[in-house]
Amino acid sequence: MTAPHALGLAEAAAQIAARRLSPVELLQDCLARIAALDPRLNAFVKLTAEEALADARAAEAEIARTGAPRSALHGIPVGLKDIIDLAGHATTCHSKLCLDRVAREDAHVTARLRAAGAVFPGKLSTHEFAIGGPAFDLPFPPARNPWNPAHHPGGSSSGSGAAVGARMLPAALGTDTGGSVRHPASHCGIAGMKPTYGLVSRRGVFPLSFTLDHVGPMTRTVRDNAILLGAMAGHDPLDPGSADHAPEDYARDLHRGLKGLRIGFVRHFHEADTPASPDVAAALEEAARVLAAEGAAVTTVTLPKLTEFGAVNRMILLPEACAIHESWLRERPGDYAALTRRRLLPGMFLSGTDYVQAQRRRRDLVAAVEAAFAEVDLLLCASSMDVACRIDDAEAVERTYPRQARTPFNVTGHPALSVMCGVSRAEGLPIGLQLVGPGFAEALIYRAAAAYERAAPWASMAPTPG
Repeated sequence: MTAPHALGLAEAAAQIAARRLSPVELLQDCLARIAALDPRLNAFVKLTAEEALADARAAEAEIARTGAPRSALHGIPVGLKDIIDLAGHATTCHSKLCLDRVAREDAHVTARLRAAGAVFPGKLSTHEFAIGGPAFDLPFPPARNPWNPAHHPGGSSSGSGAAVGARMLPAALGTDTGGSVRHPASHCGIAGMKPTYGLVSRRGVFPLSFTLDHVGPMTRTVRDNAILLGAMAGHDPLDPGSADHAPEDYARDLHRGLKGLRIGFVRHFHEADTPASPDVAAALEEAARVLAAEGAAVTTVTLPKLTEFGAVNRMILLPEACAIHESWLRERPGDYAALTRRRLLPGMFLSGTDYVQAQRRRRDLVAAVEAAFAEVDLLLCASSMDVACRIDDAEAVERTYPRQARTPFNVTGHPALSVMCGVSRAEGLPIGLQLVGPGFAEALIYRAAAAYERAAPWASMAPTPG
């Protein structure tokens, strides 16, 4: 019999609904897995085990009383990146500046998952304030990669990626401003979705950039991801960026396959703009071949260069971040990690003209991607151009972190999913691809990703953390 911690979200939900597994048994096995692995992986900032166990017992009692779980999330452990509020617990943002910042209420997304019956075993590591990179001069150590703890797991949703990748939890939430759900998803071999801008409320999530921030689901499989997004999404009138979009069943088309879909392969991102490693390039080409073999029409498409998307992202993100951090940067600059401070400070020297011009150019980039979707249904492109480097190699981290193709879709707001598409030959570390769709086309992305997942071997692979 499969150990409970090894079950994905949908598998665990089915076992709970069939009364073959209790929420308490599932949580206890996950907590045992956390106790065994987290001393090496540092995925958790704080465990909330007793509170989660109480909620798991309540879920078990409710299911026994009513005869059925209230949703597929009922009794399922979900981790929260520690910039997402959980009532009664500190939202530390992995920073000395927020160690005593106790949340008075749940974030909107936390409340939605709680209403669905999810339980919350702990708060997960992040890069400080969801910017920078792995740093060793913070109150908590950086999370590590479950495939090889000597390497980093990606960021900034680093603990979320490590916890789900290591099978400590079936699901977790991350945030994504320049790729921070998809980066750890790619490096930890899991599925990570940056939804359409505004689909998931950011209220109760510590902001980095008001117009670029997203909250997204991180899971082991595409089906799990679709289920979790369905519980997270929903209009929030108290979030100014929230979209008034009707709820959907994002898993509805997972069985349909790829026949009839047109997929545009953005090859120039990894071939010319930011040349990828040979392993990554080969994995992307093989993924395109698999998608075509499964019935998709795969053609090459051209978008603006990665450098343009990256420059616009920086010119928007940095001033918005500095508007949030201005008083701390002036009064307590020494309380940031050196890397975080170095990332934030340039925003203090950008002008209003820089910001306005970036927003104007942003409209052009959105239009360019929209024009591509007039010709194809989905886009395929790289996520990271390299596999994860060693976490203690600061020079390699600095060099490889920006070598990615995730930022374009924070600029444009289109939904983008990362799934595993290979393993590097030398390091044995995961490689990820992205599937990108028009606004609010998450169900279509999941349809294509599920077909790829069935046709490729990667979803069945799991790390053995050492």
